[in-house]
Amino acid sequence: MESAELIFSYFPDLTDDQKGKFLQLGELYRDWNTKINVISRKDMDSFWVHHVLHSLAIAKVIQFCPGTRIMDVGTGGGFPGIPLAILFPESEFYLVDSIGKKIKVVEGVSDALGLKNVKAKQTRVEDVQEKEDFIVSRAVTAFPDFVGWVKDKIRRPSQNHLSNGILYLKGGDFQEELKAFKGRTTLYELPTFFSEDFFETKKIIHLAFK
Repeated sequence: MESAELIFSYFPDLTDDQKGKFLQLGELYRDWNTKINVISRKDMDSFWVHHVLHSLAIAKVIQFCPGTRIMDVGTGGGFPGIPLAILFPESEFYLVDSIGKKIKVVEGVSDALGLKNVKAKQTRVEDVQEKEDFIVSRAVTAFPDFVGWVKDKIRRPSQNHLSNGILYLKGGDFQEELKAFKGRTTLYELPTFFSEDFFETKKIIHLAFK
């Protein structure tokens, strides 16, 4: 079921507005991808599983409270930030990437969808001054390096049921990478939420900053 219907099956409580936005996503990315290649052609065939549903895994471990501020670091073409922004219209999303053409796609897609809760900027995360409740990302580097980039970008105190911190989508075996954070991380196995083979080794790391 490679269509927006897949998203609707896993998230049955979407509003009509949210469904409409998800329905537009595939065409918007296909169109942008002909101008600026941010998703490989092979991966575009698996767009709903590899990009949209993977991004929305974060929503299976946390329901962001209204007013929550989330920064998506190394967002690429807008993942996980744009799908999450559709799902959580009362939260604020700041999508950053060092590559300008990728931010151009993010802005084009979010403008077409009318996402008022998204801002995007071409920048290195080290140069970001704001502090956010959560930093989200899809495995842009080894986890200890990522923590080093963003550890001073997280504000306190927490207002959600999970402590403010990092939510990192990653696959494979990375136990060595977590040793330095013993007692502060929780792992969520994505096959708990989704049945597709793609998620077999995929996880979310939550690193709490209390």
